[in-house]
Amino acid sequence: VQLQASGGGLVQAGGSLRLSCAASGSISSTNPMGWFRQAPGKQRELVAVITGGGDTNYGNSVKGRFIISRDNAKNTIYLQMNTLKPEDTAVYYCAADNRPWADLVVAGLRGNYPMNYWGKGTQVTVSS
Repeated sequence: VQLQASGGGLVQAGGSLRLSCAASGSISSTNPMGWFRQAPGKQRELVAVITGGGDTNYGNSVKGRFIISRDNAKNTIYLQMNTLKPEDTAVYYCAADNRPWADLVVAGLRGNYPMNYWGKGTQVTVSS
């Protein structure tokens, strides 16, 4: 399995960025995928996840500002990040899980979760 993330960068507070993550290998459109982030000195946290059926969950700090979506034909997920804040600065990791129970877990996810495949991460920096 490979998860190739792109779209990170430097943006001013209040701006927008869109992250993409293309999955290859044994991850299909029926498997949940998502984004997690880790800032320096902090624990990894949930940003947004999407189930194979398209249900979504968001971390409390990004609700109303970020939108996760998926293009099943491209086996790709996206994270549209709007109204960015300096506290959104972190390395963003794309993740996926093809275990049989994963979709059910992700449907009710409220925090960090050890998805079984992770991408290398892309840096997002928001300047004030």
